[in-house]
Amino acid sequence: MKRVIKNIFLFTGFIVGNLTLSHAAIIPENTMLAVKQDIVRNNGSEPASLDVHKVENDVEFNIIHDFFSGLISTGNDGKVNPDLATRWETKDNKVWLFHLREGIKWSDGSPITAHDVVFSWRRLVDPQIASPYGSYLGNMHIINAKDIVSGKKKTDELGVKALNNLTVEVTLERPVSYFLQMLAYPVMVPVSQKVVEKYGDKWTHPDVFVSSGPFKLSEWVVNEKVVGVRNSQYWDNAHTVINKVTYLPIASETADVNRYLAGEIDITKNIPSVLFQSLKTKLGDQIHITPALGVYYYDFNNQKAPFNDVRVRQALNLALDKEIIANKVLGQGQEPAYNHTPPNTGGMNLEQPDYALWTQQARIEKARQLLNEAGYNIDNPLKFKLLYNTSEEHKRIAIAATSMWKKNLGTDIVLQNQERKAMLDVIHQGNFEMVRYARIADYNSPASFLNNFVTNSSNNTFLYSNETYDDLINKAKVTNDRKYFQQAENILAKDVPAIPVYYYIGARLVKPYIGGYHLSPLGFVSSKDLYVIKH
Repeated sequence: MKRVIKNIFLFTGFIVGNLTLSHAAIIPENTMLAVKQDIVRNNGSEPASLDVHKVENDVEFNIIHDFFSGLISTGNDGKVNPDLATRWETKDNKVWLFHLREGIKWSDGSPITAHDVVFSWRRLVDPQIASPYGSYLGNMHIINAKDIVSGKKKTDELGVKALNNLTVEVTLERPVSYFLQMLAYPVMVPVSQKVVEKYGDKWTHPDVFVSSGPFKLSEWVVNEKVVGVRNSQYWDNAHTVINKVTYLPIASETADVNRYLAGEIDITKNIPSVLFQSLKTKLGDQIHITPALGVYYYDFNNQKAPFNDVRVRQALNLALDKEIIANKVLGQGQEPAYNHTPPNTGGMNLEQPDYALWTQQARIEKARQLLNEAGYNIDNPLKFKLLYNTSEEHKRIAIAATSMWKKNLGTDIVLQNQERKAMLDVIHQGNFEMVRYARIADYNSPASFLNNFVTNSSNNTFLYSNETYDDLINKAKVTNDRKYFQQAENILAKDVPAIPVYYYIGARLVKPYIGGYHLSPLGFVSSKDLYVIKH
């Protein structure tokens, strides 16, 4: 049975009781557990950091999700649950009070307080930290967040206060309909003020690292593994089953599968498309396919030629046969992407652009016309470099895409690949022309994808700017009105600051003795939900 919260708490002015809490491993009756409760997961790459405020990708957030708790969390059903905060209240959806649990502790036994929350959120927007998620609190419309990130105000002017050790007050400039959903993302977890101030950038070293979630850092061997062990100080430790989780940084999908087949990995990061059908035949019950809120992209540098010309961006978007990439190159259930928001995000299905209904040949003909108007032809072919991070799957997709562009438009494209850390540095320095990237939802709303294109957003690596678009997103945040999201998508369909290629699915191999596996729409597998069955 799932545990039920007995206490009553306030939620946007309404009394809510008997809330189902999905924090714990739920073990069916008569299940025999293995003596050794250790699991090994492939995480796909070496983490760039475990500093919550200096990361931006699922590689890091997968681990942070296991190591830290936020004020609230979302369960497997997508609903908001208490975590470090037991209850919250608001009278006007602008001023919120969060009441922390009594007795909660960091993994070193020191108390977690409201002051840690305030410190952490100020650090997130601090321009000196330059977090990739520095704009996140501004997107939540927390008072002064945008001005602090831009250097116009000081961090202590952020609209977050500790009223006492157990009460956090958050003040918004305006109501935000998905505010609570945004709070549940890993970038919002508090870090220990005492430890960060004492050790500075070295606070993530295993010998001084402290966490608040079900696991704590035990070992980190660069390019080999990150190891988390049970955090006995975690407020809900009694309902954790797994004692040790090892995250491997294996970038090769084939190596991932081979080590899974050899019994060295319990949960893979992906399943390579070239092996999918054979594995489905041999290990059908171990394949887990799950819808995910994510988009695979080719990002343009909108400020650099040739991609400062909208006609070039439109042409490459139209000439890319996304159906072939989704259904033939991949073929695991991915869907071709014409919008920047996946279907049913936040319960909304936004209309696709008109060209999504054209034949591919019609799209190619229009693309040729646009490219010719931009001055590119047989005598002057479009030339650029496409960068992707090292991965067999990314390479296969890039080869397919560039072959399509070569055949349909006569382009001359140079493929480049780099390790993920190096690629991220290049992206944030703006030293690219086109780059492979992906966006996984931070919360279940179209805004999670569309905020990335707002002028000066820390996630706007496209260097794109459109005032009308920015205004629509601001209206959408307040109202959550579908029409504003739709109008914003319509602008992106015309401006094409990036090419959405396909919508993600989660495809993983999971050993039959791993119980409690669930991949959330945001792409997280909570190790706390897992358990090892006797085998």
